[in-house]
Parts: sequence; C-alpha cells; structure tokens
Amino acid sequence: MQVTRNTFNDVMVPNYAPAAMVPVRGEGSRVWDQENNEFIDFAGGIAVNVLGHCHPALTKALNEQGNKIWHLSNVFTNEPALRLAKKLTDNTFADKVYFANSGAEANEAALKLARRYALEKFGEDRSEIIAFKQGFHGRTFFTVTVGGQPAYSDGFGPKPGHIIHSEYGNLDMLAEMMSDKTCAVMMEPMQGEGGIIVPDPAFVKGVRELCDKHHALLIFDEVQSGMGRTGKLYEYMNLDVVPDILTTAKSLGGGFPVGAMLTTKEIAEHLKPGTHGSTYGGNPLACAVAEAVFDVVNNPDVLNGVLKKEAIFREHLNRINEKYNVFSEIRGKGMLLGCALNDEYKGRAKDFMVAANNHGLMCLVAGMNVVRFAPSLVIPDEDIVEGLARFEQGIADIVAEK
Repeated sequence: MQVTRNTFNDVMVPNYAPAAMVPVRGEGSRVWDQENNEFIDFAGGIAVNVLGHCHPALTKALNEQGNKIWHLSNVFTNEPALRLAKKLTDNTFADKVYFANSGAEANEAALKLARRYALEKFGEDRSEIIAFKQGFHGRTFFTVTVGGQPAYSDGFGPKPGHIIHSEYGNLDMLAEMMSDKTCAVMMEPMQGEGGIIVPDPAFVKGVRELCDKHHALLIFDEVQSGMGRTGKLYEYMNLDVVPDILTTAKSLGGGFPVGAMLTTKEIAEHLKPGTHGSTYGGNPLACAVAEAVFDVVNNPDVLNGVLKKEAIFREHLNRINEKYNVFSEIRGKGMLLGCALNDEYKGRAKDFMVAANNHGLMCLVAGMNVVRFAPSLVIPDEDIVEGLARFEQGIADIVAEK
C-alpha cells in the first residue's frame, strides 16, 4: 500500500501537524525520507533516540529477544526486566523499580505512589501536590494537570484537585505554599518543554530542604534530562540532591517505548499488590532494548563525550549568533540545548524549525521562543558541524525575509 503525507489528513486524528516529509529510514544521526532526501537529526524523537537510529547494540538486543519471548503480563516476571531493574538500582539512589510504557505513565505511578504514601503515613488531609509553572509531566489528565502549562490541560472539564503551582526558581514562593497538607513536590531538575531552563543549584537544594522540613516527598521528573543527556546518568547527580522518587523514560528505551519509576524501599512498600499496574509495563522486548541502551550509555567515555559535544555545539552556535544576532542566549546542558530567540524574533521558534528542516536538519521547539536540540549522545562531531551549517542556512533565510 502506498501512503504519503496526505494520507495522514485522511486517516489520522488531527491533534498533530507533522512535517511535509515522511521519514522512512535512519542510521546513526542521519534520516532519509520517501524521496531519499537526507536529514541530520538533532531532534532525536524528542530526546528519545539517545544512541541515534538503528544502533547495532539495540537492534541486536531487539532481534535476540524477539526470537525468545515478547510478552507475558505481570502475572509473571521476566529476565530482561529483572536485569534492567538491577542495573538501575545498582547505579542510582533507588532500591526499587516500577516499569511502565512512557514518561507519562511513570509520572502517573509516581504521583499515585506519593498520594498513597502520604495517606497511609499521615492521613487523608495530606494530599496536596505542588509542581511548577511551565513544567511538563505528560498527557494523562493527572500528569497534564500537574504540569504547569494550562494550554495543555484546559478544555477537558474539571481537573484533578489538590494541585497547585509555584514559580520555577522562586524558593520564597514555594516556601509560602508548602504546609502540612503538602504530599509531594514534583519538578524537572531541568525544565524541557518549558524552554530548556537550567535552575540555580541552590534552588534545587532549597526545594529538597523544604520537602524534608514538611515531610513531603520530592519527585524528580527526569524523563527528558535522564539517561546521560546532561553528562551524568541522571541530572540529580550533577546537583548533589537526591529525590525520593525519580521517573525516567524517553532515552531509557532509545526509541522503544519504556518508562520507569525509581524509589526507595520504604516508599515503595506503599504500592502493595493490586494498587497499581500496567499490562505492558516491563515487557521483555522493551526491557531487553533498554538494558542494551543502559549498557552503552553508562560508560565514562560516552558520558564524558556528551560535554565535549556540547562544547562543539556552543562554539558554532555562538559564531552563528555573532553573524546573525537572533538568539538572546544558548541554554541547557549536554545534549539538551535551547536557542532562546531575542526580542526581534520572539514567538518564531517554529519558523526556525521549519527553515532548518528545509535545509535538511531535524530539530525541535520548546515553546514559541526556543529552538531545541536533543540529538544522540554519540552523534559524530562531523554531523554536529554539518547540522549546524544547515541550521545556519535556515537562519539566513529567515533573516533575509526581514
């Protein structure tokens, strides 16, 4: 059956507006469309393709597990899930792991666990969840309400209650909001969808101290910042702050849908049998691929290489900006970077993304004012340089329009 981009308009629900081209093949950091046009991938499937496309370790794991066993349900456990959980707990603060299919599901589990923990330990009055404006935690109704972007949660009727939002980076405001009703504080240790915002480490430490003071749980959403993207396995390791619950997805599967919630033994005990579950969560195929991702990423050469590649990005982006003067700053860490547009180009991030795409570069936006890059951690240096040359061509087109 021959399908084209027009087929999307005929058969798909219109909640997405995908690009005009249809990718059909990928290798490393390069992608080809139906017409065999080549693109360099700085989007990474929205910070998912942590090792690029068709990495040999991942395809090997998928093929090997595909010839063994695909699905069991959680009536049984399986070897890939147990191996992956052991590696996650051995290399993080956590003692226990719950597997899901996505970041939203991992966050849903984290929020339900926090509520159950507070209910059983302190009583019904301790149910309030505090999150941050411009945060993003998924698209289930619970997680999208906790996320601090009303544009994503408005228009679907009454929202889940006992959820309030503070300003990211404003410790005084958070301190005023917290009380003995606070069940948990949920935050991204670096905001992704909200504009690639890197917080002051003192703010993050202050949040931890406030949670300790009020006996509230601290939940880190590391769906986007985790799995090596900032040069450490997880961003909390850069901040010298340990959360009570951590969620991870996106890069964890390198392109295969998988998510996980990590926590301590004491907290985990409150999700007793029957209190939460997932039909596909922890299935052997997903966990086999994620284990292969983990083995490649959790390597000093790869993690140290992330910061070296960041330096190449920053060097070329600063040079481009000196020439065209379109960015107010380059934000982010490692292979999660944001080019914040200055006042002259405010609100035009999507125009820059489309212009780059026209010159063979796939990138993202983070809101209306930030162009986002989330490439593979092992993208070759020459692909970074070539991709930024294509990005510069797109910028030149936009500047020439004025």
